[in-house]
Amino acid sequence: MITFLDGTIEDKQPTRVEMNVGGVGYEVLIPLSTYDRLPHSGERVRILTYDHVREDARLLFGFMTDDERSLFLLLLGISGVGPKLALSALSSLSVRDIKAAVVEGDARRLSGISGVGRKTAERIIVELRDKIDAGEALEVVAGGVGTPGDGVLRDAALALTALGYKRDEAFKMVKKAIGDDTPDNVEDVIRRALAR
Repeated sequence: MITFLDGTIEDKQPTRVEMNVGGVGYEVLIPLSTYDRLPHSGERVRILTYDHVREDARLLFGFMTDDERSLFLLLLGISGVGPKLALSALSSLSVRDIKAAVVEGDARRLSGISGVGRKTAERIIVELRDKIDAGEALEVVAGGVGTPGDGVLRDAALALTALGYKRDEAFKMVKKAIGDDTPDNVEDVIRRALAR
């Protein structure tokens, strides 16, 4: 199995990149998010890959980040989602947006992906909800790593979970409680969430 390629870019397009690795040319199918991060042709790059073998073809799918590849593999585990549909999902939405849609149960956002209908979107939510760990889900609710008040939001959601609320419910409560504000402290967020 090929897990990464380290070589020179010969040609790049929004859906694929050709790489020269030690004199061997590889065609790698990529999402738009990876294309945006690629250096110029002729420059060296390392791309994480997923080696997909079928009866009639062997395809390489490439990603610039481990988060992209991990989510791609999670999507492949869902019945009815093949590699091209998983790649389309990563081209349409960021990893964070897909996880947010799953955590929030937003089938409408997922059905906006080319090739994903309402039923497939609902299946993605049901099958991925438990595969996104609590820390990742809290980051999604908090708006991503590094945003102001991020730790406060995570701690507030964890506290609500400790009080007996379901994880999804705690995320939604925290999100509604803060609105567009930047929270000052955990106690304030919990008070506001419980008051609602």
